[in-house]
Amino acid sequence: MSFKITVASGKGGTGKTTVATNLYWSLVKNFDNDTLLVDCDVEEPDDLLFFKNAILRSEVKVTQAVPEINTSKCTYCRKCVEYCEYNAITVIPPVQYASIAPDLCHSCGACLYACQDDALIEKDHEIGLMSGYDVGFGKGLLEGRLKIGSAAQTPVIRRVKKEALDAASVILFDAPPGTSCSVVTSVLDADFVIMVTEPTPFGLHDLKIAVELIREMDLPFGVVINKAGLGDRAVYDYLEDEGIDILEEIPFNEEYARKFSEGMILSRIDKNYAIHYQKIIRKILEFKQQ
Repeated sequence: MSFKITVASGKGGTGKTTVATNLYWSLVKNFDNDTLLVDCDVEEPDDLLFFKNAILRSEVKVTQAVPEINTSKCTYCRKCVEYCEYNAITVIPPVQYASIAPDLCHSCGACLYACQDDALIEKDHEIGLMSGYDVGFGKGLLEGRLKIGSAAQTPVIRRVKKEALDAASVILFDAPPGTSCSVVTSVLDADFVIMVTEPTPFGLHDLKIAVELIREMDLPFGVVINKAGLGDRAVYDYLEDEGIDILEEIPFNEEYARKFSEGMILSRIDKNYAIHYQKIIRKILEFKQQ
C-alpha cells in the first residue's frame, strides 16, 4: 500500500506548491526514489512549471456520464426536473422542450431513476485531461487539468487519484487551496496532511477553517509555516493553544522568492534550504512508524 501525503492550505498564495514540489525533490533524492507527485489543483495546475525537462508520457481524456433526453420518448412530465438537485434539467411542457446542461450535471443518476418513459440515455462528456510526465527523477508527475468552461473539478480529481493509487510507495498530492469539495476529495484517505500557512492575519483566518475541516475528517496533520519572519506571532499562538504540531518554519527570503518565481526547485540548488524539507520528511516518517 502506498503512503499518501497531501499538501493543502486554507488559502492561495501561502506556498503550497512551493512545499509540494520541493518536498517531492527531497523525498526522491534523500528518502525514497519510488515517489509520485500528483497535481490535484485541476483548475490551475502549475507543478509542471518547476520541471523544465519534463517529457509527456501519457494523456487521457477525463469524461463524465451525462444523460441526454430523447424527445421522441419524453412525455414532459417533469419528474426528472423534480429529482434533480442541481437544476441541470429544463423541461417546458407547453412548447415540448427538454434539455440537460452538462456543466451543471453531477452524474448522480437521480433523473434516470425518476424517468418512467425510458427517455434518458447517458453519454460521455469530456470534462478534463489527465497527463503523466517523466521529470527525470522519481516516478514523475501526474497532472489533472479541468477543461475550460467545465465546473466538474471533483470528478477530475477522483479520476487522477484513482490512476495514482498504488503507483508508487509514496504518493504526494498537491491539493487545491481552500476548503471546497475539491479539497475534501484531494485530502480524502490521506495518511498524513501537511497544512501550509503564512504568519499573517489572512493566513491565520483561513488556516483555522482548514484545520476545522481536517479535524472533522479525522485526518492526522501538521503545519508548515512558510514565509516565517513576516507578519506577527498570532499563528504561533493559535497552534500552541490548539496543540497542533509545527512541522517546520521556512523563512522568507527575497532571493528564494525570486528563484521560485523563475520556476526553480530551491531544495535542488540550495543545501541550506533543503534541510527544511528533510526535517519535514523525518517528522512524517516518525509518525508513519508509530
